[in-house]
Amino acid sequence: MAYEPEPDLTDPDNPEWTEEDFARARPASEVLPPTLYAALTRPRGRPKAEVVKIPVKLRLDPDVVARFKATGPGWQTRINAILKDALAKPVG
Repeated sequence: MAYEPEPDLTDPDNPEWTEEDFARARPASEVLPPTLYAALTRPRGRPKAEVVKIPVKLRLDPDVVARFKATGPGWQTRINAILKDALAKPVG
């Protein structure tokens, strides 16, 4: 194979910044409209829950798991609700 030089990837419409360019730069909070800046800097992902659930490994009978899974998405949440209800009932 013949040697091929790497292509010139410089873009005349977007030249590499110089030290002067960096010295003139201002923070986005100073140059963007407040609504746009807020949209770009908002936290990503799901909002933090008030009550954080703890992941556990729980061994259940296969028929119990199958019955809950058959009820569709959210089956683990339904198991949690049933356990909470059981804890609220008096023992004996």
